[in-house]
Amino acid sequence: MTLRIATLFVRHGVQKYADSLEALLEQQARSLAGAECEVVVIDNALPETHREMVQPGVTLIGGSNAHWEFSAWDSGVAHFGASLRRFDFVQLVTSAFRELYNDYIALCDTALLTALRGRSLALGHIDQYNAPITLLGRRSQSWIRTSYLFLPPQELQLLGSLVSLRDEAAFFTDDPKAPFRTDAPLDEAYRQNILGWLIGAGTGQGVAWHSRFDLTAETLPRFRAKAMAILNEHALAIRLRAQGSATLDATWAARQLRAGGPLAGHALPHWQEQLAHR
Repeated sequence: MTLRIATLFVRHGVQKYADSLEALLEQQARSLAGAECEVVVIDNALPETHREMVQPGVTLIGGSNAHWEFSAWDSGVAHFGASLRRFDFVQLVTSAFRELYNDYIALCDTALLTALRGRSLALGHIDQYNAPITLLGRRSQSWIRTSYLFLPPQELQLLGSLVSLRDEAAFFTDDPKAPFRTDAPLDEAYRQNILGWLIGAGTGQGVAWHSRFDLTAETLPRFRAKAMAILNEHALAIRLRAQGSATLDATWAARQLRAGGPLAGHALPHWQEQLAHR
């Protein structure tokens, strides 16, 4: 039975990552050979009413930029409507999918996805902090990177929306010297991780963000928006786990498949066990 994948690819214009769509289609041709892929490009720099056939199997639509990629993905889900249930997986991708570590992308191939078909999970790259953080009273240390991610359409339906957090004012001030509200629902460790990632030297793991900037009155809106995207990414993992969807690291899963280990019909290990090889 042919594997069917609905790809929701988000970009904001084509000035940055201009070749990202071409790179994604080439990646699909290599890794997802034999699968049937229908690609919807959601450009949240275009009017939400925009509809255009780019090439067979690739449609360009406008999307909401209210909450960056998360609201744009909601636009893509709405575009498919009930027909999304025809697919085995929904592939969530952003135009920055090749940034940072990306070797796992090639591992998300037809064989692995076929082995995981029918399971309640999200497949991608699991990231972690050095220690747990607290967000909205929930203690968490890991999340699944949303720049390149696969999950069944049923999991999207359970979520209702890919936007978890909407109110910037609940988290941030208008003061670049103290950007977080004192009563914001995240702990000091998480605040320092966000500051370190966006405007500092990283999160203490030897990796720095590719688009670091200085925090000033002029860049504060950008800081708030990007920090909200970070919070929404982590909150998505928390919500997925809460609804019974396992977060599955592609590197671990591919290794299991090559070794003949069980992937179907067996409980998946805790994320810390999956990442132990790192």
